[in-house]
Amino acid sequence: MSALNSRRRPRGGRWLSRLAWFSLLVLLLGALLLAGAGPAYRLELLPLGSAFDMLRRGVYLSAGAATLGLLALIAATFCRRLQPALIGGLVVVATAAMLTVPWLHWQRAQTAPPIHDISTDTENPPAFETLAAAREASPNAVEYPGETVARQQREAYPDIQPMILDVPLNLARDVAEAAALDMGWQLAHNSLTRIEATDTTTWFGFKDDIVIRLDQTDDGVRLDVRSASRMGRSDVGANAARIRAYFEAVERRLD
Repeated sequence: MSALNSRRRPRGGRWLSRLAWFSLLVLLLGALLLAGAGPAYRLELLPLGSAFDMLRRGVYLSAGAATLGLLALIAATFCRRLQPALIGGLVVVATAAMLTVPWLHWQRAQTAPPIHDISTDTENPPAFETLAAAREASPNAVEYPGETVARQQREAYPDIQPMILDVPLNLARDVAEAAALDMGWQLAHNSLTRIEATDTTTWFGFKDDIVIRLDQTDDGVRLDVRSASRMGRSDVGANAARIRAYFEAVERRLD
């Protein structure tokens, strides 16, 4: 009889299945914290510091889930248990996929300079006028920070330069406006030589402001862009990436 019971009892006992399912439960909780941190701040349910704490706990829980899932996978493989092995492997793979974006964001934060105001013209940067009041109500300054930031920008983002459009000024303004709308920006001002807009990030709802200046020159219409975050010391390269993406949108419109 004891021999029959030993044959029916799965190798590793019930604890192995419980470990695998528990790792999945921890992963789901971590994913909930990660996914909910941004919307909780955006909906004003939590202050920014609490939202970041929520995000941090989500990362810790997800990492713990991956550790438990890996243990379940190894033990289940040794005990030849298919279901716990599949669950443990799923938890490990899902955690890796889920934490890839935060890890890449952290990596960029280690290399990006601690600046948040990027301009294609650092000597005479385009000025915020219509959006000046909104920026004055935010932590970061309205005025361009100056040569210290300009030097850091030149070292980190040497490719951020003005664009010359070989088209009439009216057409250049139409292209600049259409490209801004393609980017999903909310326009605050739109005239022949200046466009001001705001870009709202998807997850946390951070607002970054953009001013576009068009100048007629002998070589064509010079397009300068300044993108500045309303809050935060470092933008982790977001404003430089935004200007690059905008110039790509302009090129597509010209084509």
